Formats: sequence, structure tokens, C-alpha cells
Amino acid sequence: MDWAELKQASLEDLTAWAESQPWCQAMAECAQDAQWHSEGDVWTHTKMVLRQLHQLDEWVSLSARERTVLTFTALFHDVAKPLTTEVDSGTGRVRSPKHAVKGEHVTRTILRELGCDLATREEIARLVRYHGRPAFLLERYEPTHEVVRLSWLVSNRLLYLFALADTRGRDTDSMSRPEENLHFWKLMAEDAHCFNQPYPFSTDHARFTFFRQETPNLHYVPHEEYSCQVTLVSGLPGSGKDTWLRKNRSNLPIVSLDDIRSELAVEPTDDQGRVAQLAKERCREFLRAGTSFTFNATNTIRQTRGRWINLFADYSARIEIVYLEPPFAKLLHQNNARVNAVPEPVIRKLADKCEPPTWMESHGLILSEGGDH
Repeated sequence: MDWAELKQASLEDLTAWAESQPWCQAMAECAQDAQWHSEGDVWTHTKMVLRQLHQLDEWVSLSARERTVLTFTALFHDVAKPLTTEVDSGTGRVRSPKHAVKGEHVTRTILRELGCDLATREEIARLVRYHGRPAFLLERYEPTHEVVRLSWLVSNRLLYLFALADTRGRDTDSMSRPEENLHFWKLMAEDAHCFNQPYPFSTDHARFTFFRQETPNLHYVPHEEYSCQVTLVSGLPGSGKDTWLRKNRSNLPIVSLDDIRSELAVEPTDDQGRVAQLAKERCREFLRAGTSFTFNATNTIRQTRGRWINLFADYSARIEIVYLEPPFAKLLHQNNARVNAVPEPVIRKLADKCEPPTWMESHGLILSEGGDH
């Protein structure tokens, strides 16, 4: 079954399909801590969550797309537990540290292979990553900041509904974080006006600054005066970055890591120090002059993007990120047509580690599967 068939499938057909998949079989063999999950293995819990989700009072009021997003969030929310589960040698307790972080990447890979569209895939993957946050809200130093941050990554409404189903989808009676705690998430988000929408920052720069501050001030409105605009283009090899720039930003100069590599005769597998240094020098020339430009590199890891974003922000640039990812088969075809094609195993490895950009990173954001914008 492909994505078009799966999102139309009944719950029974969906679980039957899942049980034929190796990642699901691993879930069925993965034990959980009895204090949290006396119902047993991960797959047993997952099926219970799916049933509870469809029994929510709010289910009938959801759109078809929202139901799809929540159903697949439930299906994949613990998909990485088999990869992260460990037993404490002293206490015998079962733990799955960072299973949600790993689960985001596993979910993204599975949905990419199924042909899920980019926007829906990212919404599901981020819900998988943050699915456990509502239960811990009262332990946060600034609970309001927590719901505000998450509102720009996921829908707080859908996150809350999933958390209800996740809590109800288990046999354990003595929960250390009862369901009542989840209602605080809803109340906090409603009070901050970000339950059904992203938090309404006064300006793009206020949002950008909030996410960059070590001690964020939700009500701080920084002076908004940009020296120039930098468009950072991000995407896997073969995603069409050069084509997008020609169609949409042809009037701007480009700093391209591929071009610099060719200029310096540096192979992608060589040390990239000289390439990065020359790229920084050229970026600084434009930034000092207040000249808007585009920056073209793979930039599929958030930490890598962050280094360049910090440079641009130091010069008060307005930063726009464009992330391109066409359907995977098309991407591989486009890569093979390039003069210097990247080996497919390398692209798949990059894809598995890929972290598409979010609104936390820039003033403007475009996620596109290709074509004109």
C-alpha cells in the first residue's frame, strides 16, 4: 500500500498493513516499563492509542487531514523504542531515552518512502518528536514559553488530543502524571492564544529573536531594521536548488558551496575547511555592503544551518530559508541527470539524517516540493 491508499484505509486495514512491516514487528517484540505500560509491548500500546484516538469526543469535528495526521502520529509515536530501549542493570527498569527524537527521523524516512507529501510528513514527524511534552508541562520553568515554542512547530490542539489518546491507551492505573495534567496544556495554550494557531508575535523579528534568546522575553519587540535579505537554500542533492534560484531569485548574487568547490578543485569528500572559509568571506562582503544575496548549500542539518544563520544575524540581515524536497523518486532522477551525480547510498544516508527547517530558525520560511513559488 502507498500513501494514497493508507490514508484512506480503515483502522483494521492500517494495523494489518503495519503488522507486515519490519518496524512494527520490532515494536511487537519490544518490552516496556510495567509502571508506565502494564499492557505490555510497544505495539500493544500503539493499537490501544489508535483505538482511543478514534473514540475521542473531538474526533468527529476534525477534518480528514487532521484525522490522517493524528492517526499516523499514533502509529509512529513509539516507532523508535526498539532502537533506544535499555534495561537498568541496578533497578531492572526499562527505559527508552530519546525515543521521540529518534522517532522523528524514522517516521520521516518511512513516510518519504511511502510517498507522503512534504507538509503532511513534517507535521506528523514533528508531532512524533514532541508527543510527550504536554505530560511534563508543569515541570517546565516557563510553561507559557513551552506552549508558545511548540505552537510554531506543531498544532497545540492536535498535540493535546494525541496526548489524551496516548495517556488513555494503556492499562496502568497509577500514572505519576495523570490525565488532568494534560488539560493544563490546553488551558495554557488558550490563555496564550496559541491553541488553534501559532502564537501571534508582533513581528517576524520578535519571533526570530524569541527563539534565539537564552532567556526569552515573550513581550520584547526588537527594533526591526534589516541591512539586507539573505535567502538560504537548503535541500538534498538533486532537489532542484539551482533551478529554484534561477526561477525565483535570479536578480540576486549567489554564494554557492558547489561553485566554490569547483573553483578550488576540492572534492566533496575532501576537507571542506577552505571552502567554508572562502564562503564566509564572500558572505561577509555582501553583508558589510548591505547587499541582499542567496546562499546555496545542502544545509539539511539544523546545526549546520545554524552556523550560517548566526553569521547573517550578526549583520542584522533578514533571513529567509527555502527548503526543497521533491518526491524521492524524482529527486533521485534529477540527481542522476547532474554532471556530478551523488551516489544514491549517500543521498539516502543524508535523507535519514535530514532535519528540514522550521519557523524557529528564520524570519521567512518556504517548504516546497519543487516548481515555481
